[in-house]
Amino acid sequence: MSTKPVSKTFVDIATTSLRIALALAFLSAVADRFGLWGRPGTPGVSWGNMMQFNAYVAKLNWFLPAAVIPLTGWAATAAELLLGLGLLIGWQLRWVSLASGLLLLAFGLAMLLALGPKAPLDYSVFTASCAAFLLFAMQRKAQ
Repeated sequence: MSTKPVSKTFVDIATTSLRIALALAFLSAVADRFGLWGRPGTPGVSWGNMMQFNAYVAKLNWFLPAAVIPLTGWAATAAELLLGLGLLIGWQLRWVSLASGLLLLAFGLAMLLALGPKAPLDYSVFTASCAAFLLFAMQRKAQ
């Protein structure tokens, strides 16, 4: 078995690919909430509008008062939009990737508690969270 180090070019390509993949996943989820992938009920569409998404938010956050569900849904949407754009353009990548990992971890735990283990595992939410944490770890600290 070779102990030859991985080339910097390969690490850079892998890191950039990971950043773009996470960004597109966030932005695709946001697009779904605004109906850009199709209307509710269309094959492959999870929500299709904010009303359907907020019903899902209520299911995951069953412990929250109904009055705060729309705010929670919009806050999650704004966070995913900003984090997706930040990852896509590479802005403040260390902190954006950390925030992405934390958001995905919170989402995965909410899914786990509300829906059981199958949903977050099927949708690779914990894998995406760990990927974002790895992206955070790969970034050099500001000197």
